Amino acid sequence: MSVTASPAASETSAEAPVTTVATLEPIAEAPASAEAAHGDAHTTSTGHGEDHASGGLPQFQTEHWAGQMVWLVVIFTVLFILIAKVFAPRLRNVIDTRGATIAEDLANARAIRDEAEAQAKDAADETAAAHAAARKLAADAKSKATAEMAAAQAKEDARLNGILAEAEASIRAKRDEALAHVAEIATDTASALVEKLTGKAPTKTALTAALKKS
Repeated sequence: MSVTASPAASETSAEAPVTTVATLEPIAEAPASAEAAHGDAHTTSTGHGEDHASGGLPQFQTEHWAGQMVWLVVIFTVLFILIAKVFAPRLRNVIDTRGATIAEDLANARAIRDEAEAQAKDAADETAAAHAAARKLAADAKSKATAEMAAAQAKEDARLNGILAEAEASIRAKRDEALAHVAEIATDTASALVEKLTGKAPTKTALTAALKKS
């Protein structure tokens, strides 16, 4: 049994190797291009690594300074606004409140000190007045006691003087009485002596004359 190929089939079979070769050539070239691209990427990354290694930190590279300046200005502005609008007023309020509290405490302390000084002065005045009154009372009591003592002394002196005058008068009276009896006693004594010596009693006239002569 014979199979007859159609012209289309023959054309297809005849053109198949060409199509296969044409389609396989780009496939064969794709790995090469991928390897080339990978090599370029590696070279690029290696170049950047060399650039980073040669340039140091990014913030010290001049091409980054513009962005850093912008962020620095933004951060500084934000901080300045926060300090000026939030922190500084609160701090000023705290300082003012603290100053007002201290001033009030000082004023209260001064008022208490003034009141204490006034009370101390009043107490000193009252003490001085009490001392003056006590001294006056003591002086009055002393004067009164002196006057009473002087009066009592004068009264006692008068009483004693009266007693002394009476005693002197009594003494004088008794002395006068005794003197009045002295002559009589002397006469009796002399008469007794003469009588004892002579054995004869003298006369009263002779005794009187003899006593007057003596």
